[in-house]
Amino acid sequence: MRVLVAGGAGYIGSHTAKRLVETGHEVVIFDDLSRGHREAVEIVGAPLVEASLADRERLVTTLRERRIETVMHFAAYAYVGESTESPLLYYDNNVATTIRVLRAMQEAGVSRFVFSSTCATYGDPETVPITENALQRPVSPYGRSKLMVEQVLRDTAAASPEFSFAALRYFNACGCAQDGSLGEHHDPEPHLIPSVLLAILGRRPELVVFGTDYPTPDGTNVRDYIHVDDLAEAHVLAMEKLAPGTQIFCNLGTGRGFSVREILAAAERVTGKKVPVRYGERRAGDAIALYADPSLAKEVLGWEAKLRDPDEIIATAWRWILAHPKGYER
Repeated sequence: MRVLVAGGAGYIGSHTAKRLVETGHEVVIFDDLSRGHREAVEIVGAPLVEASLADRERLVTTLRERRIETVMHFAAYAYVGESTESPLLYYDNNVATTIRVLRAMQEAGVSRFVFSSTCATYGDPETVPITENALQRPVSPYGRSKLMVEQVLRDTAAASPEFSFAALRYFNACGCAQDGSLGEHHDPEPHLIPSVLLAILGRRPELVVFGTDYPTPDGTNVRDYIHVDDLAEAHVLAMEKLAPGTQIFCNLGTGRGFSVREILAAAERVTGKKVPVRYGERRAGDAIALYADPSLAKEVLGWEAKLRDPDEIIATAWRWILAHPKGYER
């Protein structure tokens, strides 16, 4: 299949583009490189259209000239704190730009769409593990922007019988390509595992753990850590399931939660080094525990996470960071 990967120079987008290439699909990456990396695109080996998704003419031309059959959309902003500080930035990029992409797809006659959604649409759930039927009550502009797009997709499908989509609700994406080719490089780095490893290497200040008095076994937050290669595989499977009129909503997680302290202990086992850590107060908006019931993804997509052990997941990130001390910077 001919696939346009919007945001394919970013973390999850580049790993998915790599998997698409490996499985024989024709890939075009569409990215303005504002938060992605040209080096990642070069490693994937797919052609790059360096442009903003706001450039509708360029997008429509690319869809037509490349005879694109599916669009995968990874070009959202994804920092919860930033979304609280700059909500209009998030609603513009994550909602309005996605609408522009859907309109360009209609103009070019493209009817398959795979959307990068998030567990943040659930907010602070009443029970875990979280099923797809759980109430969606996001607590941040980031989560609300993703939920808005999910509704846009439902309405678009209702009005366009040929349109099909998958909205994949990730839990905590983590790790790096198992073959060492691609990694995680954000500035600033919002994710726990790379932050821990960078602190161990002395490349950032001590790690601050926000809250030790949560009602969990060790007092710290619990999250579902899903390896990026597993996420990439789920996108390929979802795309291949899309027939006219199909609507897919699936959680992507391992089905098990690990606390912050458990992740710190795993990082120390993998690296053989102590994590420089400071314990602070709770951070506003942090949920107590978020982990998935991934059974629907297994039923609908034939997918389940292969990497479940945090030591194995962290080891992939540690290998990449050691080999790329400056990330993608040369």
